[in-house]
Amino acid sequence: MNDFTKILDKAKELEAKMKESQKKIKEIRVEGISGSNSVKIILDGEGEMQSIELNEEIIRENKTIIEDLIVAAHNNAKSELKSKTSEEISKATGGFGIPGFKWPL
Repeated sequence: MNDFTKILDKAKELEAKMKESQKKIKEIRVEGISGSNSVKIILDGEGEMQSIELNEEIIRENKTIIEDLIVAAHNNAKSELKSKTSEEISKATGGFGIPGFKWPL
């Protein structure tokens, strides 16, 4: 019965760490850039776009080029967010992965 108590204690500890981690993830801000800083996108920890900045030079470009640069900057920010989110989760879990569980994003 002592082993079961230890398991429950560890589970409670992990739950508390994960709640703290979720709070920190919500506060994350990442920047994605493309086109030599022509387009900059900021995402929050939940993947919501917070801002987009377009360099004055890029405004003169073809619409398709601008659209492609926006997509590229968004993908760059999303990749950075995945990395920071995984890092935060690893801190909380001590690198302990949960088999079969895939984190959103």
